[in-house]
Amino acid sequence: MWNGQRVAVVLPTYNEHLSIAECIRAFSDLDVVDDIVVVNNNAHPDTSPAVAETNAREVHESTQGYGAAIRRGLAETSDADLVCICEPDGTFEPADLLKLLAYSADVDVVLGSRTVQTFILSGANMGWFLRWGNWAVAKLTEVLFNTVYLSDVGCTFRVLSRSAVDAISPRWHGKGSPAGFEMMLVAVDLRLDLVQIPVTYRPRVGESSVTGDRLKAIRLGLEMIGMLLKVRLGGRSGPRSQG
Repeated sequence: MWNGQRVAVVLPTYNEHLSIAECIRAFSDLDVVDDIVVVNNNAHPDTSPAVAETNAREVHESTQGYGAAIRRGLAETSDADLVCICEPDGTFEPADLLKLLAYSADVDVVLGSRTVQTFILSGANMGWFLRWGNWAVAKLTEVLFNTVYLSDVGCTFRVLSRSAVDAISPRWHGKGSPAGFEMMLVAVDLRLDLVQIPVTYRPRVGESSVTGDRLKAIRLGLEMIGMLLKVRLGGRSGPRSQG
């Protein structure tokens, strides 16, 4: 627990069988996590045996896509006060959860950022194209919504309060890769209290199906910009708070 609050970690997995067990153990070793849920999203067959060697519980989600896996994970952790979402691909440092939790008493949504040069480790897939592309879309979001400082739209390491999960869920519908940005965008549009802080970014174990391909990354970036403009121009799927 963290300051008397129950903490859960949701790990969506598709092709992280080589790194997921180490990730789970690292979260467990922090002694603040009460529940670790691995959402098997039609994952590699070696995933289940790897998870079985840890204290995490595995659930299966047949609907393909990052967003579908996260929604299942949020549903499975409905008794948690604070929910951490992280990808178990070796790029993130589980110990950074303590850094994110430190802000959870003040804000409802704590987002990680991978674009601060100091925290990008050698070999990480954050070259100039991805780094400045994420920064540009983040700044566009910041300006159009007059919101807090943002520097990354693709970081999937974050902590949400239960009230934030309940507020975001009715308007969060994405299934694929942009789902993480959509969650951020809904939080911004609802004027939830949020902050974005740097987290360590390491080389991935295995190859990403998105950021490992520049053309796919460009398409994803354009999809995010389209989503951003749609929400800003009034195409939102639910009511906006008046805060």
